[in-house]
Amino acid sequence: MSSRYGLSIRAANAGDAEGIAGLLRTAGVAADGRGLAARLEAIPDEGGLVLIAEDWGPPSGVLALRWSWTLADPLRIAEATALVVDPDRRRTGVARLLLKAASRAARAAGCGELRLLAPQTAEGLAPFCAATGFDRLGGTFVRPLRKRGGEDG
Repeated sequence: MSSRYGLSIRAANAGDAEGIAGLLRTAGVAADGRGLAARLEAIPDEGGLVLIAEDWGPPSGVLALRWSWTLADPLRIAEATALVVDPDRRRTGVARLLLKAASRAARAAGCGELRLLAPQTAEGLAPFCAATGFDRLGGTFVRPLRKRGGEDG
């Protein structure tokens, strides 16, 4: 999908399951590689996408995205249900690149808004969200995917 300074962002596949499981464990999420492989295969068929950031080793970051309709919104809503960056790679732009790629994919899927579903207590989350254009909306963070006036951004 995209590349910056040796870091590439691409759609994950079942072969990435063990690396993603290890990354999820750094965030305190119990993850089984075999079960994860099956989910990685199913997610695209059910209106979603999993992106990984990688350079020369295991994944540096992962972002899981799904989109769906709501009764209240005129366009589909994209929800980032997971955003995890390797602790050694934090504050190096990995999460920003993942969000940028996710925003492009969500716009292409016809979404008008991106919601980041993450624990409010995640260290550094609120300042990161503010710096990347998200506003707090109840228990989540939200940012529009289209500029005011309907122009794509």
